Amino acid sequence: MSLVLDPAAQDLLFREARTANTFTDEPVTDEQVQAIYDLVKFGPTAFNQSPLRITLVRSEEARERLVRHMAEGNQAKTRTAPLVAILSADNEFHEELPALLPHFPQAKDMFFAERPVREQSALLNAALQAAYFIVGVRAAGLAAGPMTGLDFAGVQKEFLDADHTPLMVVNIGKPGEDAWFPRSPRLSLDEVITTV
Repeated sequence: MSLVLDPAAQDLLFREARTANTFTDEPVTDEQVQAIYDLVKFGPTAFNQSPLRITLVRSEEARERLVRHMAEGNQAKTRTAPLVAILSADNEFHEELPALLPHFPQAKDMFFAERPVREQSALLNAALQAAYFIVGVRAAGLAAGPMTGLDFAGVQKEFLDADHTPLMVVNIGKPGEDAWFPRSPRLSLDEVITTV
């Protein structure tokens, strides 16, 4: 095999990892969240932008407000996961570019002065960061349950503002009993890769 990552780590992050549907009641600590973020913040993005925003839903009151906006099939697992994160894209991410891209601070105004351009870039790069976040949750020995079955407008109105676009909700914790559905098929290399 030509991968340098240890096979056990490959299993933890990819081959054996799946979306969790049940969780134990073991809490997810702020220290674990800090460790996850400290790892995944280094994932690459265009112009080193960091549009991902993470809203941790910890209180029971906030949890119930969120559950009301989840699709019926996602409500029970969102209600019982030890931690739930709302991942969103900050459409005003460009304000941070002078600090994040100090060798090219003019990128803020040169490329991202117009809102539609920012929204498109924020969506793509926050989605990249969301994928890193899911892998980071797995790297912490936890299971992630990312979901897009939700009322996006309702979640935005309830928890965010007009400058933040919700991407997904992620349940986080130690997997519980019968946490996994069977592994679904994946496309083969020949179905995905074209050489020109």
